[in-house]
This record gives sequence, structure tokens and C-alpha cells, in this order.
Amino acid sequence: MNLFRRLSFDFSYLSKPPWDSGISPPELMEFIRNHAPGRALDLGCGTATNVITLAQAGWQVTGVDFSWRAVRKGYQKLRKTRIEAQLLVDDVTKLREIHGSYELILDIGCYHSLPVDIRPAYRTNIDRLLAPQGFHLLYAFLPSSPGSLPGITQDDLEALNQSRQMVNRRDSPDRQGRASTWLCYQKDTPGRW
Repeated sequence: MNLFRRLSFDFSYLSKPPWDSGISPPELMEFIRNHAPGRALDLGCGTATNVITLAQAGWQVTGVDFSWRAVRKGYQKLRKTRIEAQLLVDDVTKLREIHGSYELILDIGCYHSLPVDIRPAYRTNIDRLLAPQGFHLLYAFLPSSPGSLPGITQDDLEALNQSRQMVNRRDSPDRQGRASTWLCYQKDTPGRW
């Protein structure tokens, strides 16, 4: 990830960035209700809102964000709530410190913000870290107007389908009216969301 992009994200966390709502989405809450706890990895975890939600539901959670400022704020939230979880500053296309396998890999808005040319490295990491029959729960913007983030493209969907099966897809506008989607993939064996 380039230095300017990293600095702009860090700068965003001097206040409260618009994507940091502090509320876990209903799609994650539904997933938690319907699946037994295991190991979870939150990619682009920001200030650890969803890390805390998962840990409170019994999951062993690791969160990763490339903004050191977001991770620092996340650790402050963990201390206040007395939740045990691991937060790391790392690039989701590298994940040098992440090992083992995870029953859930969560990504709320990280993948769609990556430049298209480095998305294959992200997908390789998902393939490496997702446990057999594990779930990849992904929220992303759909392609919209020229000049905006590319969103998740048809090429991305085809690439994601190569090593996992889509279990569920829910398209709907976000709070600002942007077209977005929730995708749930399962590795190896299809299942119900």
C-alpha cells in the first residue's frame, strides 16, 4: 500500500472517519447467531468494533489494519471493555504476522478500497488462512460512477469463486445510497448462512 494512502487513512483517525460507525452490522450479528465460535480474522478492523463484537460472542479474534492510529484506538477500546483480542498493524496483501487457519475471515469495506492490481495478493492470503469449511464474510461497494472506488468487480467475483463457493449474496444501497453487497463464501463445502 503506498505511503500517501496509508498517511491519509491515519489522518482520518485524528477524528472519527465516516466508516467507523461503532456499530456492528446486522449481517455480522446474524452470522454470529448462526455459527459456533472459532477463530476469526477481521481484515481492515479499524478501531476494533467488530473484533469486540466477535470476542464478546466467544470468538478468538485477530484484527488487522494498516493504520497504526486505528489499531491504537482499537487497543484503547479493548482495554475499556476488558476484551482479549489481538490487533496488528499490517497490510492485508502481506499479512506477515498471521498464521494458522480461521473459521471466519471478515472484511467490511477493505477489499473494495484496494487497488485492483494488488487484489490477487489479498485473495491468496484468504486462500492460505481460511480453514476448510470456513467462511469469508465480505462487504463491498459495487461499481458505480466513474472516478469513484472501483468497488468489487465481476472479475473479482469470478476470482473469489475459484477457491470458495458463494453461500449468500445480498445487494442493497448503503446509508449514503451507494450500491453495495454482502457476500458470504465458504471454503470447500457449501453451507447455509
